[in-house]
Amino acid sequence: MDLTQEQWSNQQSADKKSIILDVRTSEEFEAGYIPEAKQLDIRNPETFVQGLESLDKSASYYVYCRSGARSAQACQVMSQMGFENTFNLLGGILDWKGEVA
Repeated sequence: MDLTQEQWSNQQSADKKSIILDVRTSEEFEAGYIPEAKQLDIRNPETFVQGLESLDKSASYYVYCRSGARSAQACQVMSQMGFENTFNLLGGILDWKGEVA
């Protein structure tokens, strides 16, 4: 499900079973990320799928990338793998107004 920045942030903060997932490259992640984010690079499909397989499918995943395109794709992949609660950050981290680590 696509959420605006405000919806994504508010819902994630209130969700006790939330996990923030950054699907950008390691270089992008190192340049700045949303605090507490777990990084899985969607551009490395084998590692990405292996990483997803180790995650709790019952948790809620708040997914972002640079602009929202890769995170939307990641949410689709995750849904196909049985993840029930995936939330894409529309506009990605480029539009992020919150804290960046």
